[in-house]
Amino acid sequence: MIISRPIGGKIGDRELKGEKKKKKKKKKKKKKKKKKKKKKKKKVLKQRKKKNILTLVFKESAECTCLGLYKGLTVRFFFRNLTVEFIFSGYALRGTVEIAVTSKTRNMLEALIREGSFKWLLSKRSSFAEEVEELQRSPSAGRNWIPELSPVANIVVRRCSKMLETSSNELLESFNAEASDSVKSQHARNFLEYCCFKALALSTRVMGHLADKKFRRLTFDMMVAWEAPASASECLVNLDDDLSVGVEAFSRIAPAVPIIANVIICENLFNVLTISTDGRLHFSVYDKYLNGLERVIKRMKSQSESSLLSAVRRSRGEKILEVDGTVTTQPVLEHVGVSTWPGRLILTDHALYFEALKVVSYDKPKRYDLSNDLKQIVKPELTGPWGTRLFDKAVLYKSISISEPVVIEFPELKGHTRRDYWLAIIREILYVHKFINKYRVTGVEKDDALSKAILGILRVQAIQEISSSNPVQFESLLMFNLCEQLPGGYFILETLAKMSKSRELDRGNNLVAGGGMYSISALAMVSNLGFVFDSCSSSSNPSEAGLLVGEVVVGEMSLLEKAVKESRDDYKRVVLAQETVAGVKVDGIDTNLAVMKELLLPVLEVGKGLLSLVYWDDPPKSLMFCLIFTFIIFRGWVGYALALMVLFFAIFMVLTRFFNQGRPVDEIKIIAPPPMNTMEQLLAVQNAVSQFEQLIQDGNIILLKFRALLLSVFPQASEKVAASLLLTALMVALLPGKYMFLLIFLEIFTRYSPVRKASTERWMRRLREWWFSIPAAPVVLEREKEDKKKK
Repeated sequence: MIISRPIGGKIGDRELKGEKKKKKKKKKKKKKKKKKKKKKKKKVLKQRKKKNILTLVFKESAECTCLGLYKGLTVRFFFRNLTVEFIFSGYALRGTVEIAVTSKTRNMLEALIREGSFKWLLSKRSSFAEEVEELQRSPSAGRNWIPELSPVANIVVRRCSKMLETSSNELLESFNAEASDSVKSQHARNFLEYCCFKALALSTRVMGHLADKKFRRLTFDMMVAWEAPASASECLVNLDDDLSVGVEAFSRIAPAVPIIANVIICENLFNVLTISTDGRLHFSVYDKYLNGLERVIKRMKSQSESSLLSAVRRSRGEKILEVDGTVTTQPVLEHVGVSTWPGRLILTDHALYFEALKVVSYDKPKRYDLSNDLKQIVKPELTGPWGTRLFDKAVLYKSISISEPVVIEFPELKGHTRRDYWLAIIREILYVHKFINKYRVTGVEKDDALSKAILGILRVQAIQEISSSNPVQFESLLMFNLCEQLPGGYFILETLAKMSKSRELDRGNNLVAGGGMYSISALAMVSNLGFVFDSCSSSSNPSEAGLLVGEVVVGEMSLLEKAVKESRDDYKRVVLAQETVAGVKVDGIDTNLAVMKELLLPVLEVGKGLLSLVYWDDPPKSLMFCLIFTFIIFRGWVGYALALMVLFFAIFMVLTRFFNQGRPVDEIKIIAPPPMNTMEQLLAVQNAVSQFEQLIQDGNIILLKFRALLLSVFPQASEKVAASLLLTALMVALLPGKYMFLLIFLEIFTRYSPVRKASTERWMRRLREWWFSIPAAPVVLEREKEDKKKK
């Protein structure tokens, strides 16, 4: 009998469930196999780590995978059918080939090791340590090794000699021939500066030197060597550590390359770069800063070569320094009167341009001049809707060339960093042209001053890129802005002008000022970066810019450095003084009045003493005072008496300084008035305002009565005043000056003496009655009528 099995039902369900269980078992077996393989791999890795074996697997892209790194371990490379083994001793890689390989593969590996593709394995050692070992093994070590220098300095000098295509000993001979005796006193450091300046002056003439990693490393290593130049300072630098430099080394070497730093702002720049590294500059930060400089230079070149303002710039030779308000940036708004327009803002080295945005394109640019003396005012401004002053995000420009001031707003969600940046760079261009116009700087020196401003703006842009999170004071990184803020900034500008005139005279006399004893100039640096000025393009001699020298001199402080140092010292004293001023400020009118009363206490006591002498409260003292001063006035010794009083104050100050030297200053103890609530403070303010109003009214009444006397509103009183004035005029004309002064003194100081007291009171009473009888001149108050239009 054939029994057919139904397709559905319980039997079919059981078969399906059995198939599912089989699939699950297969999956579990596969997972177990994968886990076993992983465990085996882990065991192998552990064994390799225990045996100090590092396995690197080369793929077809010639990349490697690192599994560990230990001193004394074995490194194995597997590339297709090739196995190469290296032993890492902590200082070098020594390799042995286990299997015969083709020549192409061997050459490829040798090239990788020679080019430094495996330098990550040697990360514990610096480049100095390698070069020291290489120099010691070199056959020309005697000619390139100077015993007076430290190993670090020797390495830097060797690099400089290679760039200059000479030997270290030849550089030493030229230094001894050119340097003065004072420069030779600190032989190691000054010789190092000499080599550095010569090498940097040569390397900065190459286009794109900032992009060269060797140049970046060289400048940083120069700073490291400057801190430990002599052989006695060898132990101060650990070549295997992460090297860093201080502010003195940075301030000495970095200004030798004007694009990196400037003598005036180098300390502020160093503080910005080391804000997170406790005052020490590491190469990673320094390299990041130079990367930022390279990017902003390329951007400025592209802007200058673009078609922006091409017609305007071609006629004036202007260079674009910054652009904002484009499609890729935040908007810029221009407020003129009640109108507001969005648009594009462009800053050149001579003016500020604003192009209002139309539907598709931009309107004709408006030019706001910064180069000519038009009494320009550029300052921060508040803006807001319907003319309100709410948001501190704008810059005001005002000059005699425009009818009403222009307000340029830089909207942003938080803060006003964008406005501060634009305010600083606009002022930098304005201040550099003020410097040029004031000191009448022309020709090459004018372009050199503009180059300093341009390089400063480039540095600010680079800092803004690499430290967007940290707040930066842009004015402190721009030299002409900083000279306007420092107490001795005018002295720095005068020194710059004197140096410019002296360089101009040197060029007129065909003197090559510099050689290796000076750093490169800002104009030469800008010209090497690709920005050509009129004076450079019109010169027939292509190396004429090289005649200019910078602001750093080997082994000496230049005039500019001395001026900057003196100005910074003055600024520090001003800051300390302002801190004390901020510490003694108190709140509250009553508290400030109590402080003022305590400070004026000696003056008030002297005034009370004089009043007691005038009113003859103590007749013997008053009589003695009158006799002594009458004799002094009669003999004509008033000038000597005043000189003696001034001399007394001077002697008092000197004695106080001598005896209180080193002691803390005595604090003034003031009894604070009782605290006042809000209502009491309002009442006190109201009473003070009422008293002040009463004083103003009394003053107006006195002036109106004098006006009535002059205009003879009250004829009898006017006649008496005219007669007294006539008598006074005769006395002044006929009597000598000392007798006039004696009569006035006796009249004042004997008025309340026992002999004249009764008559004085009687005359004073009559004078008051006469004064009250004089009418005041009439006054009519008229208010301006405002025409109000009814809608």
